[in-house]
Amino acid sequence: MSLGVSRRSFIRGLGSAVAAAVTVPVPAQAASSPALLYPPTDLSYFDTPIASSPGDIRIGYAAITWGADERQAIDDIAALGFPGIQLRANAVEEFVSGAKLRDLLEQRKLLLVALSSGSLSIDPAVETGQIARHTANAKFVHDAGGLYLQITDQRPKDRQIAAPDYKRLGRLLTELGKRTADLGVTLGYHNHWGTMSERPEALEQILEATDPRYARLELDVAHYFVGHGDPAKAIARHHDRLLFLHIKDAEWLPHDTGAPKNPYRFVELGRGQVDLPAVFHALNKANFRGWAIVELDSVPDPAGTPRESAVICKKYLEEKLGLKV
Repeated sequence: MSLGVSRRSFIRGLGSAVAAAVTVPVPAQAASSPALLYPPTDLSYFDTPIASSPGDIRIGYAAITWGADERQAIDDIAALGFPGIQLRANAVEEFVSGAKLRDLLEQRKLLLVALSSGSLSIDPAVETGQIARHTANAKFVHDAGGLYLQITDQRPKDRQIAAPDYKRLGRLLTELGKRTADLGVTLGYHNHWGTMSERPEALEQILEATDPRYARLELDVAHYFVGHGDPAKAIARHHDRLLFLHIKDAEWLPHDTGAPKNPYRFVELGRGQVDLPAVFHALNKANFRGWAIVELDSVPDPAGTPRESAVICKKYLEEKLGLKV
């Protein structure tokens, strides 16, 4: 507390002021008595500032690298010691019952951190059906003992994005988030290349149009980077909106590689150009308490395996960043 006086001095001064302002006749016998009505109080506790809670970052791994082989992903991720996993919507078809998935994850000592539920279109013609589908996926997450439902969006086809589009997406995210909240599952909006949130300034408009009580930000640091944003600055700006993160690395492709679908490719942690030390520094500075899910869409090396890529990422986190998986 830095107001020129300590809390103890302030409280004692206040007591003196009250005593000086109120004069009550005291019998001589009572005035001469050494006994005190109340014992002295130690106020030294108030001299120590109350520190904010420290950050608590838990590291999980996404199964997307294994494609449709969800069971192998679960086995490999558990064997490497990651405590949390993110699955995709194909797990709903694979396991049918969320309780069945929960039993398997408990056997492997894994928590379902999130389910990637797909995208949300702003087309009114499909609104009812897609809200129902994502809500059903949230029920699956609940039954599997999971935490979050991930959602992206679909960019309008054959036209430019207009300001009302961002507002409509915000309203849809809010409506879906209310329904998932009723099931005990929090909705996370995933910024993504090729969607309405491709650029940082677009993400700002979507968040502005979304009720933070019902839909929060799932920040993908690599997608934010390839959208020409600084992920560390995004964390500082939106730390109060963060639900969880995708920890991911990417590199720009050389200009002489022809005409690839995207001007970048995702790589294992530490092998790209995303400033991951700055990302974790920003998370610690913001006292972030939650999940950071490592994600790699596919294995960059054709001769490699998803598990080998996961080993590389784990080694980077533990040896280069000093994190405990």
